[in-house]
Amino acid sequence: MFAPSDSRKHTLARLALTLLAAGGVISTLVWAGPLNPPGGAVSSTYKTLTEVEPRIAINSTNTPGDADSLFKITQPGSYYLTGNIAGVAAKHGIEIAASGVTLDLNGFDLVGFPSMGSYDGVTDYVGGLTNLTVMNGSIRNWGRDGINFGTAAANSCRIEGIIASGNTRIGIYVSEKTAVSRCVTNGGSWGIYANGSSIVRDCSASNSTNTGIYLYSGCNISNCSATNNTDGFSLGYGAVASNCAAYSNNSDGFIAVSGCTILNCTARYNVAHGFSCGNACMIVGNTCTNNGNATTDGAGIYVSSYDNRIEGNNCSFADYGIRVASAGNIIIKNTCSTNTINWDIIAGNAYGPIVVTPYGAAVSGSAAASALGSTDPNANFTY
Repeated sequence: MFAPSDSRKHTLARLALTLLAAGGVISTLVWAGPLNPPGGAVSSTYKTLTEVEPRIAINSTNTPGDADSLFKITQPGSYYLTGNIAGVAAKHGIEIAASGVTLDLNGFDLVGFPSMGSYDGVTDYVGGLTNLTVMNGSIRNWGRDGINFGTAAANSCRIEGIIASGNTRIGIYVSEKTAVSRCVTNGGSWGIYANGSSIVRDCSASNSTNTGIYLYSGCNISNCSATNNTDGFSLGYGAVASNCAAYSNNSDGFIAVSGCTILNCTARYNVAHGFSCGNACMIVGNTCTNNGNATTDGAGIYVSSYDNRIEGNNCSFADYGIRVASAGNIIIKNTCSTNTINWDIIAGNAYGPIVVTPYGAAVSGSAAASALGSTDPNANFTY
């Protein structure tokens, strides 16, 4: 094998450098993409301020007030607060005068003062409005209501995530077909006052001088609590309550007027009755304990009228366990214990046998004979 000459070495070196340079150009052309841009005008890829925040801020420019309001919404749309609002005398905080409005308080506070007159934190105050939403904030110390969608009867509305305290009349007042959820009220004559076919969920009401949560015809309430009010809950015609708790109210825990259903609720330490019902109600599966006192003769369940079904409730530590003061009711599958008088039922009612349960022997194992003292499926038991 022979060694290349110097001239041949120089030729090979030049060829290598040429190929390397050509490879770099090819690589650059491959990764650079097309050299000619597409046709048409060049446009920005950034969002406009309107696209970033399409909602409308509540302020004197966008939502100027009038003679009786600090701010007034007159067009449908989505609105939000950018800061707290302090009330002034003789004016509502925010007045809504259009349907299809969503108002996000954005975590801010609407603050009035009791001597300002009968004015609301948020009000519709124009008849016939529908599809209104108020959410996410604090409304307190207004001369009348925190939120008032009831006086002018706005319907099909939503109230969510509101804390209403210290308002003179009603914390949250809504008309028909309104959903109220995750709200807290404190003080006033009523905490939450809801009219026909409204739904109330996951709310609490305390320290109202009248009723914590008042529901009129056809309303449905669940997972709510009422504490330290005069009455805890008041249910109008055909209302339904489930999984609610009335604690330490100054009169009744639950009042059911007519055709109501109360399921799986608890009434405890209410000064008068745990549950008080009128006619044609279903009071089923509830817990009543420590209701009544020496001056009220309170009962776990008090029945004042007819056509009620009292079933599967447990009543203890009251003046009366179950007290039925009217004929024409059925009382089955209930249990009473440690009341001053466990059962007080006037003539003319239907009831399963009332059995004082014997106490059975100790059980250790997989089976034991019944210690109930009755095999009647509708028996009521004193234990």
